[in-house]
Amino acid sequence: MTAERATRADRAVVRAAHPVAFPLVSAIPGAVRRVPGLGVVVKDAGLLRAVLMDSEHFTKNGPGAPSDLWTPVLGPRVLLNMEGVEHHALRRQLAPLFSPAFVDGFVAESLGAATDALAAALASGDRVDLVTHARRGAGRVISRLVGLDESAFDDRMFARVSSVTGYVTLARPRLGPRQLVAARGILGELGAHASRAYAGDDSTVPGRMRALGLSEPEALGAVGAFVLTGTETIVSYLPRLVALLVDSGWHARLAADPSGTDAAIAEALRVTTPSPVMLRAVTAPTRIGPVAVRPGDRIILGTYWADTALGVFDPDANPAASLKQLWFGAGAHYCLGAPLAMAQIRLALDALLVHPGLSITRRRAARGVLIPSYAELEVAA
Repeated sequence: MTAERATRADRAVVRAAHPVAFPLVSAIPGAVRRVPGLGVVVKDAGLLRAVLMDSEHFTKNGPGAPSDLWTPVLGPRVLLNMEGVEHHALRRQLAPLFSPAFVDGFVAESLGAATDALAAALASGDRVDLVTHARRGAGRVISRLVGLDESAFDDRMFARVSSVTGYVTLARPRLGPRQLVAARGILGELGAHASRAYAGDDSTVPGRMRALGLSEPEALGAVGAFVLTGTETIVSYLPRLVALLVDSGWHARLAADPSGTDAAIAEALRVTTPSPVMLRAVTAPTRIGPVAVRPGDRIILGTYWADTALGVFDPDANPAASLKQLWFGAGAHYCLGAPLAMAQIRLALDALLVHPGLSITRRRAARGVLIPSYAELEVAA
C-alpha cells in the first residue's frame, strides 16, 4: 500500500468516529470562517498557533471553552482550565513529574513487562490486537498515576473512564446534568484512591505531588486531568501509528534502518493529530486573519485540518517538522504530558520494529468516539 492509500485508510478512521462533524468541518472553506451556531473555525496552522500563543485575547476559560466541560467535573484548579500566573505556578510544580529521568523509569516500570510479553507473543507466531495491548497499557499507567492496585483497573473500569470523554461532542459545549453526575461518580472513585495515595509516601505519583508542594485538591485535579486527556490519546495513537507504518511500507524500512524513527513518529502524529480540535474563548476584541472576534465567541481550532493540509504521510519529506509539534499545542498550554506519551510510544514501537515482516491481519475502526481510533487492529509477525 502506498503512502497515499495509507493516509486515506487513516482518514477513514476519523470519518468512522465523526461521520457528521468530520465532513462538516472539512467542507468549511477558507483558513478561518464564522459558522453560525458553531463558532469561529480556524483551519490554518499559522493562525491556529497565533491564537494558542495569544493569552491576551484568548483563554481556556469562558463560554464554549474547555472550562465549560471540565471545571464542573474536576474543579477550578487543573491545568485544563487555568490561565496566567496561577497556571504557570502549578505547571512549574508538576514539571518534575515529566522530566526524562522520571518518565523513563515510570514507563519502564509500568509497561516494561507488558511490552516484553507483546514482543514474545509476536515472536511465537501469535496474532496480537494492538488496541487491547494499548488499552491495558494505559490502564497500568493510570493505575500508577492514581495510586490504584493494577488488578483493580480492568477493561470495565477503562470503559467507564472512556465514557466520560465519550460524552463530549463538537456541538456540545458542556455536559448535561446526568452526564455530569456520571462523570463525577467515575472520577470520584479514582479520586478516593488518589487521596489515599496522596496521604502516603512519595513512591506513588499523588504522594510525589504532595512532596512537590501541591495541595490535595490540586493533586487530585491533576490526576483527573491526566486520566481524561491521556487515556484515549495513547490508545488511539499507537494502533494508528502502526497501521500507517505497515500500510505505507515504512515499518519494514525502519526495522532495517531505525534512523528515521523520530521523523516517522512525528509524521504519524501530524497525520493522526491526538487533539483534533482545541477550544478557546475570546476575552478581548481582536482579529483572526480577516475575521473579527469578540468576547462571547467560541473559537474552534481545527488542529487536524491544519496538520493534514500538509499532505500525506511522508517521513522522507517530514512536513511535520515545520509544525513544531502543533498537535501538542503551543505556548503556555503546550501539553505537559507529551514526554510521557512519547516514552510510551517509543517503548512499544521498539518492540514492534524487531519484526520487519509485521502485517495487519484484521482491522476495524471505532465508531462514535471522541478521539478517532481503531476498535481492533490485529497484527502478526
